[in-house]
Amino acid sequence: MKKMRKGQTMVEYILIISLVAIALIAVVKVFTGKVGDKFDEAGDAIEDAGN
Repeated sequence: MKKMRKGQTMVEYILIISLVAIALIAVVKVFTGKVGDKFDEAGDAIEDAGN
């Protein structure tokens, strides 16, 4: 019985890690464009300040 519980716990940990990984991938995809836009804006501001 103890071995079955150990296997069950392992599956639960794998499911949690999988869900966290999927959430992180989704967050990165959502914010990638926004962060890139901010870097472009900062670069443009630096160029304008130099002129």
